[in-house]
Amino acid sequence: MVNRKDLNPDSSPRAAYGARLRRHRENRGWTQEQLADRLGLSSQHVSAVETARKPPTLPFSRKADDAFGVANTAESFERQWRDIRHGNLLEGFPEYVGLEGRAVEIRLFTVGVIPGLLQTPAYARALADDHVRRGRIAHELAEERVTLVAERQKVLAQPRPPIAMAVLDEGCIRRRVGGEKVMREQLAHLEEFAARPNTTLQIAPFGIGERRPFDLPIYLLTMADRSMVAYTESHAQGHLERESGFVLAALADYHQLQAESLSQAESVAMSNQVRKGAP
Repeated sequence: MVNRKDLNPDSSPRAAYGARLRRHRENRGWTQEQLADRLGLSSQHVSAVETARKPPTLPFSRKADDAFGVANTAESFERQWRDIRHGNLLEGFPEYVGLEGRAVEIRLFTVGVIPGLLQTPAYARALADDHVRRGRIAHELAEERVTLVAERQKVLAQPRPPIAMAVLDEGCIRRRVGGEKVMREQLAHLEEFAARPNTTLQIAPFGIGERRPFDLPIYLLTMADRSMVAYTESHAQGHLERESGFVLAALADYHQLQAESLSQAESVAMSNQVRKGAP
């Protein structure tokens, strides 16, 4: 293609939006002119959004959702627009969510908080409501966060769900979020997750100390073509990484983490003990 501009989706939320718009268009074999016809806009407008020269708008995003058939899903362009507009999600996370929905294997590790894929609605709402109380986000954005958690979890209920491996730091199950009732339900949900045929749940106990290779959350995705993507985040920033050297090193560390962690049976037993109030 003449004058095709390479896109770096990690450079900004607007660039991530443009890269995903281009990917959806090309996956359907459409030219910019053909997509523009479906949106009722000019091809120059489509090109400017794809290359991040023009910011997406709410009307544009809704038209894109209709054109691609992704309204009210985790792939929704309107949802991504709202994330950009309000700063609702960390950099790189909207694109990660799109990849997560197509992954054949999901590996994750989190510290302190149950990850979104494994959260109950009440647990997710408790976290979102706390952000509202602290003035971090508006109530409307809290609702969107809870909705996004539910949308992401649909990937685990597909007819052919991905293999999902979760290693949680012990603090995830001992940190009380939302009160006793919410935590009891959340821990029971973790135990139900572990019982599925396509999932693995392990707890990384406090006792492994410095042998725990990760200090921050990390997500590793294997796609249908066996390529891998890593997503990492700190308190203030997220980063999507495709470079094979980084991803393979992270995968090796993840294997070490699994070896150091409790077995699934031991992990479920620990969760059950915490849920019933045992020390």
